Amino acid sequence: MTKEPWPDDVKLFQPHIVEQILLPDYGNCLAVQVFLRMCGLDFQVEMRANAEFMSPTGKVPFLQCGTFLVAEMDPIIAFVNNKGISLSSDLDNSQRADMKAYMSLINDTLYNAELYISWVDDLIYEEVTKPRYGSVFPWPLNKVIPWQRKRQMVKRLSHLGWGQKTSEQVYQEVDKCCHALSERLGTNQKYFFGRATELDALAFGHLYTILTTDLPDNRLASTVRHYQNLVTLCEAIEEDYFPRVTESDLIP
Repeated sequence: MTKEPWPDDVKLFQPHIVEQILLPDYGNCLAVQVFLRMCGLDFQVEMRANAEFMSPTGKVPFLQCGTFLVAEMDPIIAFVNNKGISLSSDLDNSQRADMKAYMSLINDTLYNAELYISWVDDLIYEEVTKPRYGSVFPWPLNKVIPWQRKRQMVKRLSHLGWGQKTSEQVYQEVDKCCHALSERLGTNQKYFFGRATELDALAFGHLYTILTTDLPDNRLASTVRHYQNLVTLCEAIEEDYFPRVTESDLIP
């Protein structure tokens, strides 16, 4: 496939890191950022308080490339692929299917666990989610809108079979997911032949976010830290693709 020129004014929109963004959204935003960096593509991160409402799908991050607005990681990957740029073009069909299966595992487990921790866990909702999500709204909307969003998230998680889980069951699911990711990675530096792929980007986004986000209950991070090769993967990708970014800059 012929590689098309990449514009020099591409913007990636996301919520504010310091005072607003939540655990699951930051995982997705960081995954897209590192994916674009792995592809060697230039872009500017634009933080907006209303990024969620600007997005064509209501989810972040979203990419503005010329007249195109593309939201969420899978569509952004497809958009980049359509320009003749791919991290996994050297993989055969079996390897590509394997990669997609592990990406689905991350989305179905880590992402849903992050949503659960943020919106269902009472302690984290009251101390972290509600004040951060409501921080960009004036009173009384800063109280009402987080409550409305919580109802939406609980309903969504219930439809996915996560709303009825206990916290212990959620942490067990995360542990099983990390075990599978750790087993697949083994002693390798990356998931496929030492070369960065979309799976490495997605794994980094969510694992790094979990490891570096300070929560009142840090069992999520403790679960990931049991798997040293996953921690090492995050450290290596951070060093390779965020050389000028300190941990304090990345922590939401």
